[in-house]
Amino acid sequence: MRGPVATAAPALDTARIRSDFPALDQNVNGKPLVYLDSAATSQKPETVLRALDAYYRLDNANVHRGIHELSRRATLAFENARVRVATRIGAPDAAEVVFTRGTTEAINLVATSWGLENLREGDEILLTTMEHHSNLVPWQLVCRRTGAVLRYLEMDEQGRLRLDDLPGLLGPRTRLAAFSHISNALGTVNPVADIVAAIREGSDAVILVDGAQAVPHRVVNVGDLGCDFYTFSGHKMCGPTGIGGLWARREILEAMPPYQGGGEMIRIVGRDDSTWAEVPHKFEAGTPDIAGAIGLAAAVDYLAAFPLDAVQGHERDVLGYAVARLSEIEGVTVLGPTSLDERSAVVSFTLGDAHPHDVSTILDSEGVAVRAGHHCAQLVMRHFGLAATTRASFYLYNDRDDVDRLVDALEVVRGIFG
Repeated sequence: MRGPVATAAPALDTARIRSDFPALDQNVNGKPLVYLDSAATSQKPETVLRALDAYYRLDNANVHRGIHELSRRATLAFENARVRVATRIGAPDAAEVVFTRGTTEAINLVATSWGLENLREGDEILLTTMEHHSNLVPWQLVCRRTGAVLRYLEMDEQGRLRLDDLPGLLGPRTRLAAFSHISNALGTVNPVADIVAAIREGSDAVILVDGAQAVPHRVVNVGDLGCDFYTFSGHKMCGPTGIGGLWARREILEAMPPYQGGGEMIRIVGRDDSTWAEVPHKFEAGTPDIAGAIGLAAAVDYLAAFPLDAVQGHERDVLGYAVARLSEIEGVTVLGPTSLDERSAVVSFTLGDAHPHDVSTILDSEGVAVRAGHHCAQLVMRHFGLAATTRASFYLYNDRDDVDRLVDALEVVRGIFG
């Protein structure tokens, strides 16, 4: 039974949008593909694919190092990409955007360059039990090398951070706090500006925000958020894999030592010592992912055609419909906040005793692509006493029909498991 859900009508023409994404126009196991795994990686529109092809066909050259025309064009496109990405996240200065392979490398850059330089034995790093492993393991490694210790802000029964506990975790030894803007495993949206203000009031810590799940879906303005570092990935926002970035306050970047050594990041090299290039190039050793940056800029331009409030409204409609429809299925338990105001376009759930891997395999046989496992968030799974969940995640190319296909496929799972 497909019961009505009292939410606003979708504001986006998903049929037209889907036509921009070649990968969505195919059958999987004999059925039209329904792609519900955008939290892992989004599909790529034709404009991004064309931008990648044009670079390699016409402008393929290294950046910053050549005087010839191809190098000039490649350099211009690469640095223009930095400007467009900076605009997307509200960065006041494009030089504060460092291109990385994605969120994981961006966090590792901060952990290695800022962390090893500034943390000492007994210093405290505040994390949360909501974090992706990419915002846990780098800090564990830093603690092993510096003697710093980890402290954790816990979640409540709905997978929301227990913000009332935050003041008690802060103090003079709190040197860094790192947390997610949006949980990849639950879709929980954290009130970043409020958390940053509380941390500022209770400590002198620098603050890093993992924005991998936020930048694709909502308005992000790093100046308004008040953090010191913000990280993001291109492949979750219609861009290529292997490209993303770190935003940081310029004065912090200038004080940090290089992350890697090599070409591009130097000013003068001597026998025994070297001096560094200006930011951001100080942190971009070697030949960068030129094509990836150009493709990411094309993705930013593509997304700019859709007002983010319209994208958020559409995704909220699909999310609300999905939560309601899944709740109709006997045996389904949906994790995460009950209020849509506290959720992004992710639904993580279990179905009775069926293992999520089995659920995902059967859904795939029905042409529905979801993610199953711990989602690189094992602390989240342990919080709920689970080993894994099935996760459906939505983007601007999904609609209520996709949710209906998911629900129909889950009924097949129920029929198999009884």
